[in-house]
Amino acid sequence: MGLIAIGAAIAVLVGIGAGIGIGIATGKAVEGIARQPEAASKIQTALILGGALAEATAIYGLIIGILIIFMLK
Repeated sequence: MGLIAIGAAIAVLVGIGAGIGIGIATGKAVEGIARQPEAASKIQTALILGGALAEATAIYGLIIGILIIFMLK
């Protein structure tokens, strides 16, 4: 059971990468809007799309972790 828990924990660690990526992207988007306020709508659209893709990666990691726990018991 210990190895299953370790495998699931590693799969869920994908969320850390997604969180860091979203944080960096948000910071850069704010910098871009501060420099060019007229481009705010285009920057915001790209930020939302990128954030959604990063969160999807984190959700995939969570699903894999859950599958590891329940399928390998």
